Amino acid sequence: MRDEKIKNIKICVIHGPNLNMLGHRDKTQYGTLTLDKLNKKIRSNAEELGLDISIYQFNSEEKIIKMLHRQRKISDGIIINPAAFTHYSYAIRDAIELISIPVVEVHLSNIYEREEFRRISVTKDVCLEQFYGKKEESYLEALQFLHDHLKK
Repeated sequence: MRDEKIKNIKICVIHGPNLNMLGHRDKTQYGTLTLDKLNKKIRSNAEELGLDISIYQFNSEEKIIKMLHRQRKISDGIIINPAAFTHYSYAIRDAIELISIPVVEVHLSNIYEREEFRRISVTKDVCLEQFYGKKEESYLEALQFLHDHLKK
């Protein structure tokens, strides 16, 4: 029997603007967890699934785009919460489209039941799937989805 190295699936999570303020934002929309606690849940769930995980948060559109570009050669998949950029950043949309790895969009709140401007996602159509409205559970569902998709 030949020993083969099993490659761990690498997932990158990118949190967008103002998510560093979780715990201070509207708890009915965003839940009660701080970003630190949310990241701990994501890491714990990733470990249970046997995934390598890296997590970043940026308030800058430029930094999100640079990270997406970088991850195309490092990660097998990306979970992104573009936050406010969801509704108007064609630059982030284009970056997601060009990297050619599976990207899943996540939102803590249900963007389709909020203000009119939040109901538009310019990034949704270039993402493999979208999870929203279940607070931190949206991230965990996205993680499970990517795990299952990449294990095929």
